[in-house]
Formats: sequence, C-alpha cells, structure tokens
Amino acid sequence: MLKSYLFSIFILLCAVLIETAVLSNIAVLPAVPDLLLICSLFFALNNGSLFGETMGFTSGLFVDFLSGAPFGLNSLVRTIIGYVSGLFKKVLNIKSFFVLFLIGFGATLVKAGLIYFASILFPNMINSYNIFSLIFVFELGVNSFLTPIIFKFLDCFSKFIVLVDKV
Repeated sequence: MLKSYLFSIFILLCAVLIETAVLSNIAVLPAVPDLLLICSLFFALNNGSLFGETMGFTSGLFVDFLSGAPFGLNSLVRTIIGYVSGLFKKVLNIKSFFVLFLIGFGATLVKAGLIYFASILFPNMINSYNIFSLIFVFELGVNSFLTPIIFKFLDCFSKFIVLVDKV
C-alpha cells in the first residue's frame, strides 16, 4: 500500500512539473490543462475514496504551493473531487472513451463550481472562473479530451498504482 502511495505521489510530482515547467510556457495555449486533476481522478476511480481524497489533497498542495490562490483552496477542492469520484470506484466503466471524456468534463465543471462557491464566501480573496470565457472552454475541452489518454497511459503503471482488493 505504501508503495502505491509513494508511486502515485511521484506521478503527481511529474505531472505538476510538466504542467508548470512545460505547458505553462507554451504561449499559444490560452489555458493549461489540469493534469493533476486527471491523475487524481485516475487514482480515485481505481482505488476508492480514501486513496482519492489523499491524492486529491496532495495534488492540491502542489498546486497551492505554485499558485497565487489562497493556501488550502486547491487542496480543499481537489480533496472533495477525489473523495466523490472515489465513491464511483466499481460503478463506472473506466475503459470506455466516452465515459472517461464525461468524467474529465464533469470533474472540470465541479472544480469550477467549487471555486465559484468559495469565491462567493470570500469575494475579495478568490478569483473564480468565467464559464463563458475562451480560457475556461479551452480548459474544459482539453481536460475532457486528455482524460482518456492519460487514463490509458497511467493504466500501463497500474501494477504499481492500483491497490488489490482482498476479498
């Protein structure tokens, strides 16, 4: 179990480095795809709520350290998303391209909704998404299309990541 946690944290660390060092420096991209969110979804949907919320919290800490948002905001949002998506561990068919597309689409919308709700509670501290902007639509589309690809890539490492259920 510890091996799965450590390997998953290593994958999140690689994803945050790709997201911040490579993708954020590409000038043609209006928004950076949220690789950490997609990886956290993979961990949650394969291992359940506890693993999902732990990886969500860890990915949120990485984002909090690297962003200008109030510390803890991304950790809270990603912990909630990780826990809720972990509830669907044995319910969703995560081998289907269309289902994975919808999972990425829905998770990005939930992330935007949670950040919007937090911005209502703290209006002067948090900037929320404008859901009608090109930036949000681009991030929504890219996250949706990258989710099946990243799930397929991470599936290659499933023997190191996925916990085996003992029945």
